[in-house]
Amino acid sequence: MAQYGLIADIGGTNARFALAPLLSFDPAEGPQLAEQDLVAVAALNGAEYDTIADAIRAYLTGPAADYERPEHAVMAIACPTDKDRITMTNHTWSFSVQELQSDIGLTSLKFINDYNALANAIPHLGSDGVVKVGPGEAVPGWPMAVTGPGTGLGLAGLAFSSAGPVTLETEGGHAHFAPTDAVEIDILKFLLTKYERVSVERLLSGMGLENIYQALCDRQEVAPQSLKAADISQRALDRADPQCEEALARFCAILGSYAGDAALMLGAKGGLYIAGGIVPRFLDYFQSSQFRARFEAKARLRGFVEHVPTYVVVSKQPGLLGAAAVLNHRLNTH
Repeated sequence: MAQYGLIADIGGTNARFALAPLLSFDPAEGPQLAEQDLVAVAALNGAEYDTIADAIRAYLTGPAADYERPEHAVMAIACPTDKDRITMTNHTWSFSVQELQSDIGLTSLKFINDYNALANAIPHLGSDGVVKVGPGEAVPGWPMAVTGPGTGLGLAGLAFSSAGPVTLETEGGHAHFAPTDAVEIDILKFLLTKYERVSVERLLSGMGLENIYQALCDRQEVAPQSLKAADISQRALDRADPQCEEALARFCAILGSYAGDAALMLGAKGGLYIAGGIVPRFLDYFQSSQFRARFEAKARLRGFVEHVPTYVVVSKQPGLLGAAAVLNHRLNTH
């Protein structure tokens, strides 16, 4: 009978849970996992539960009730996880990992950052889980990088050793924004009137698209409308507003420059992956945008990045898949 572990991908709105098969494998090769291997997949509305323990119990006694109660768990969460006390920045939940483990009755419980999970999902995404953008071929054994605009801008790397994958958690989304032309210099000047420091996340996120739009309106002396990121992108796709069109084009171009920088810094010859909830909404537009041209525009280092393949992650549950991979590696090496 198959044994399962508990996995979760916890965000500000939804807490996604599933059971993952526990596998035996060579650490150097890693487990062979796919999304269809996950069972009892369910999304719970976090606002309906006072504590994370309440949500976990609701899952175990509800969607997972027909399965043997798991002993081990790995949970991805969108906040720092380096201390026992975890306080979510976009939710009211705050808890001690040790106390939660005891409360739920688990033998082991590990929390990882959401981009740690995304990085560990990358080797397990099939051809239907990603869409390639531009040329390049992955070099086996070299690091992979995953980034992507959403509520914020995350960045993580995945390197490989004889003992298995090594995850590089970073705060690369908070690196300084580097403009590349006069328009982007003006965007930076505008944002410096709003922020003491302008990180890349101030442009590459839902908030970031709104910032770019407002900066372009200011530059062109046009009164900005009160538009959210989804409105800006839709108006751009509909060609209904010239400032929205330029904002979305700049967003994709700036993402290309930043992704190319990330590939250089992490040596990501294994591929650069764009995750997050924003880019998949306009995938066709993104593929014909300036993203790849700006990704490769690295002057003397063009020869490095032009061979690095870039992909957009379209998998439905990459966070859960990555948590399943981490869970299996932890149990197989302890």
